[in-house]
Order: sequence, then structure tokens, then C-alpha cells
Amino acid sequence: MTRAAVTTHMSVYEACLDQSSDANKSYDSMLQCIGDSNADSVNTFFLLYASSLVFFMQAGFAMLCAGRVQLKNVQNSMLKNLLDACGAALGFWSVGYAFAYGGMDFTDPKKTFIGTENFFLIGVNNLMFWVFQFAFAASSATIVAGTLAERCQMAAYLCYSLALTGFVYPVIAHSVWSPQGFLNAKSMNPLWGTGLIDFAGSLVVHLTGGSTALIATHLLGPRRGRFYDHRGNPLEIPREFPGHSIALQMLGAFILWFGWYGFNTGSALSITGPGQDQVISLVAVNTTLAAASACVATLGFNYIYDERKTGEGTFSLSYAMNGCLGGLVSITGACGVVEPWAAVIIGFIAGIIYLGSSKLLVRIRIDDVVDAVPVHMTNGIWGTIAVGLFATSKRIQLAYGDVGDVGLFMGGNGTLLGCQVIGVLFVLGWVTLIMFPFFCLLNYMGWLRSSTSDEVEGLDSRYHASAKRLNTKVGPTASYGQGNQRQVYSPPLSQGKICLISS
Repeated sequence: MTRAAVTTHMSVYEACLDQSSDANKSYDSMLQCIGDSNADSVNTFFLLYASSLVFFMQAGFAMLCAGRVQLKNVQNSMLKNLLDACGAALGFWSVGYAFAYGGMDFTDPKKTFIGTENFFLIGVNNLMFWVFQFAFAASSATIVAGTLAERCQMAAYLCYSLALTGFVYPVIAHSVWSPQGFLNAKSMNPLWGTGLIDFAGSLVVHLTGGSTALIATHLLGPRRGRFYDHRGNPLEIPREFPGHSIALQMLGAFILWFGWYGFNTGSALSITGPGQDQVISLVAVNTTLAAASACVATLGFNYIYDERKTGEGTFSLSYAMNGCLGGLVSITGACGVVEPWAAVIIGFIAGIIYLGSSKLLVRIRIDDVVDAVPVHMTNGIWGTIAVGLFATSKRIQLAYGDVGDVGLFMGGNGTLLGCQVIGVLFVLGWVTLIMFPFFCLLNYMGWLRSSTSDEVEGLDSRYHASAKRLNTKVGPTASYGQGNQRQVYSPPLSQGKICLISS
């Protein structure tokens, strides 16, 4: 043992010895003090470990986006992922944490819409809890990055990242995870005696980010040439924009799956309490099974769909990867309160939901570059509802203490399911109320969509000096059209207009 370790242990011993003033109780109280101190240290390290895994998911999102976009937009996509983390850190430090968890007190039955204390972390004692929650907020913001890739301005992206992590997300986190929130299941007077159960964020993180992505991409419009020709006429078959690296996409998917073990297990917040070992072990098992089940379901059903449609089935790696991520999203809210067999069912259904919603977006001509809306929004909804169907009394007791109601399929009376539905409606309503006018304002100011020329040449060439130098050497990026005139269709926000760009 090192000198530093001896000094540290002695300081804990001496501090606990000073607190034991009664000679008859000094031994027991000193042991209790030392045990509590060690438990705090272990839990702090556990949250540090989980926070690191969750933050590492940013690398997964970055690789997934980089592999999915065209080569001319890779640097821009990477920078936006970096800005997510930076914007989330500043927004959640200044006001976001205060709005979400400021002044929370599990002994106070009062309900509030938003937190009003601990701005700029003033008065916060458990700083590691802030680190963990910041990583969650950053994940919610990053979901939108891939959806808007290849056509969104940098200014709009930074503004949105600050708004989401500084205000929109914290209100939802406060409502569900703060004891003063009206949906919190651990408060003194939970909604309908049950409250909403969202163990690790199917609702709070993924539905928030996914619904924001849907609003943003609808207002932003599709990439030029994706659904309309240069005259503005709808294409009979949407044009594909294949990503430049399937290997990066696969790497990103595996990093995200790896990081999800910190995302879900870390949501237990403690590893030393009674039964916590069982809760955390169950969470890890359910996370694994749901991801695997969803991947297989997506791959198989897409093969059947292609075979029925074209006469020849294909195995799509892209669908398999995103199906896996959809399964992870779906089990995030239920991972601590359902049995492993239920996790397999939840993941399997999530794979089908992802596949159907992905194809539906294409049919209604909404351009989602990385399929973030089908992965996070639709499966965020399904994962929240699944809690109200499959949650068991034993698992809720271990994870939450009190059992107000259980899943409908497990003998419940529907109260828990009702709370879950209210939570879904609340998040969809709140995100729409704030983010729809926010993106409309960005569009009105001219800050949302990149110009036609920037999009055709590539955002790397427009925003990044190294790409400009490379573009000067190799010439401009090819586009569709003929001769020295390239005709590029402006998206639905300016539908019917044709911009002519001289080569």
C-alpha cells in the first residue's frame, strides 16, 4: 500500500472517530461512518465508469454519421458531433442542470414544473451526478446530428444544441426523474399512485431527441435530388445517397452498443445498496438480449420484404445495424423492471417497428440521413409503452422500492400503462411546442438551411479550410445534370424553384 493510500485511509478513520463522541456507541458508529464513506467512494467510481461509457457513445454517433454521409461532408458532420458535446456541457452547466434537478428533495411532496436552484452548479455537492446527467443530455442532442446531415448550417446546429440541452430536455428530465416532477415514480405522491417508469431514458432521452429530429428534418427539407428532380417533380423511385464507408457505420454501431452498458447500468446510480447487484445484472442481460433480438428481426423481415417485392431477398447490413440500435432504445426504459424473456420480445418488436417506420419516412418523403427518427423516436415510444405491458412486481420492487402497479400483461390494472401513455403525450407535446417555432425562427432568419451551391459542392468545402484546399486541387464535386449548367432542386421550403449554378 502506498503512503498516499495510508494517509487517505487514516483521514477517513480519524474523521469518523471524531464523529463518535459517545463511548458506548463509538465503535458501532465509527464502523457505520467508515462503511458509508467507502460506499460513497465506490458509487462515485461506478458513476465515473458509467459516465465514461455514455460519453464514449459520442464517438459512436460520430462514426455512424461519418460513414453514412458523402465524403464531401465528413468534416462538417464530425464538427457538429463535437459541438453537441461542447454545447451540451455549457448549456447543462449554466442552466440545464438547475432546470432539471435543482433543489430536488425526496422528502418534499411539492410538485414543480422546473427546477429553480443550483444554476452554474452553485451549491451542488454531488458533482459526479452532474457528469453522468450531462452525458445523457449530450446524447439526446446528438440524435439530431445525423438527421440534418449534409444540408444544415453550423449556426443553426449550435443554437439548437444549446436550446435542447439548456431548456427543452431539462424540463422533461425534471418531470420524470426529479422527485418534484409530476411523472416521477419515486416521489412521495406519484401520479395515480404509480408514476411513470423510465429506467434509463427511452422517453426522456430518445423520444426527446427523436421527436426533435423529426420536426427539424421536416422543416429543413430533403437533400437536393433525394425525392425530387431538378424541376421539382417527385421522383418515382427516391434517389439513394450511399454513405462513403460502411465500415465506419459498423464501428459506430458497435461503439454505441458498448456504451449502452454504461447508459443503462449507470442509471441505477448506485452499486452498493441492497439488491443493486441484481438490478444491474438484470439491466446488462436485458440490454444484450433486446439488441440481438431486434437485429435478427430487422434482418429477417427486410429479407422477406425484399423477396416479396422484387423476387430476390437481400441481407441489409445497414438495416441490421439500425435495427440493433432500435432494440437498445426500446429496452432502455424497461431494462430494470422486465424479465429477460420480455426483453427478447420487446427487442423483436422494436426491430419490426424500426423497419416499418424507416420505410414509411421514405414513402412520405422525409429525409433522415441516418434513420434517427425510426430508431429513437418510434422505438422510444414503444420502449415507454412496453414498460406498461411487461413490468413485473418483483423487478419494480428491487429497482424502485414501492409497487403501485405492474405491466398489463403481468396482471396490472392499466394504471402504469396509462402513466406511460401520458408521458409519451407530454414529451411529444412539449417538444413540438418549443422546437417547432424555434426551427421556424431559424429558417425565417436564414440560419437553418445551407445554400444550394454549398450543398452541391459539399459543406466541407464551404466551412473547413483543409477541405477548400483539397477542393482546389481536385476540382468541384460532381453533381447531376449535364454540360456546364447543373440544375439543382431547392427543397420543399422553396418548392418549385430551380437554381442554376455555373460550373
